[in-house]
Amino acid sequence: MKINTISGPLPQTRYQRCSECDFLFTLPALRRTQTAHCPRCNSKVEKGKVCSLPRLIVIAISILVLMPFAYTEPLISIRLLGTRIDASLFEGIWQMSSQGSPLTASMVAFCTVGAPLTLAGSILYLHFGNKFGMNLKPVLLMLDRLKDWVMLDIYLIGMAVACIKVKEYADIDMGPALVAYIMMTILVTLTLINLNIEQLWEEFYPQRRPKGVPDSLVLCLSCKFTGHPDARGRCPRCHVPMSLRYKHSLQKTWAALISAMVLLVPANLLPISIIYANGQQLKDTIFSGVVSLATSGNVPIAAIVFIASVLVPFTKVIVLLTLLLSIHFKAHQGLKTRIRLLRLVTWIGRWSMLDLFVISLMMSLVNRDQLLSFTMGPAAFYFGSAVILTILAVEWLDSRLIWDAHATRNAEYTD
Repeated sequence: MKINTISGPLPQTRYQRCSECDFLFTLPALRRTQTAHCPRCNSKVEKGKVCSLPRLIVIAISILVLMPFAYTEPLISIRLLGTRIDASLFEGIWQMSSQGSPLTASMVAFCTVGAPLTLAGSILYLHFGNKFGMNLKPVLLMLDRLKDWVMLDIYLIGMAVACIKVKEYADIDMGPALVAYIMMTILVTLTLINLNIEQLWEEFYPQRRPKGVPDSLVLCLSCKFTGHPDARGRCPRCHVPMSLRYKHSLQKTWAALISAMVLLVPANLLPISIIYANGQQLKDTIFSGVVSLATSGNVPIAAIVFIASVLVPFTKVIVLLTLLLSIHFKAHQGLKTRIRLLRLVTWIGRWSMLDLFVISLMMSLVNRDQLLSFTMGPAAFYFGSAVILTILAVEWLDSRLIWDAHATRNAEYTD
């Protein structure tokens, strides 16, 4: 366990199971600048108190104040054939929906509007709900899973890519809402960094230290509390039924992964964007779009798009296939490497949404009523669906099954 040096007497310790490898160890109360890591798999188990709820409330209110301006006012503007065209986040989502793809538009809307709004609203709910005696447990459980779906930072990168693509046809100006959007993105990022879910659980629902044999302690898969189930088999803190492993983890992961692999075929073969310029129709697949960016001299931007839209999705598929097969065949070699790969695809998976954000902005900037127009290709829906399915596949895969397979293999050798 990697913990900063503590001066003076050690604080009271408690037993904790690692959510990634199920290892049981003792964990002292952490100070503000300390983090605790599992001694077996080195995953971050807990961090000290980072930010108090009143400060988070101030940040959440600031986010909500900035949202209407950042979402509805122009982020960037272009001058095309003497006409000024403004692009806002809401306008791009509306254009995607009105041109026949409301499901794709809903993917963009959830990651850029729904998830950040839910994050700020949930923090306010914790404050006012606690005052009025309301149930805070569903909100605390949701906050722990929401951070992977907040993608304002990726949309900001998408803005830069869209500007590079449009600058060949029009002059680009910064919109009045861009500063507000950047400020909102910074505040949301600070909220995610300083949000300590375990600290909030301890503040609103403190629990007594469980007694009995330490090996009998079970980890709650929902709120990460280590203890004994109550008389109804539920976690004493969040009241979710406790089980040793996620139910049907392998089946759900295989289903999501196979579906994503199927969807990635049309996502890469069909055009993802269609540009009408000078009476000609120019169709771009994901890969041809990367090539056109590189050949036009925008190699760094082309590299970003290639990594996010090509390399990351296929890397996730290969890594997940490797992990699932290693579990089924009870592989015992390269255990720590596999765990590192799982953490890598968990961290990079959200960046694959970059292409959809670029398309949303392009549709807002260059519409059908101009001599130069841009529309979304059929591959956009398949690509967005594949990205979401790979994110869900990583989330549904119980990493402790990798350690279980390793332990079973070692037990067989011992026998």
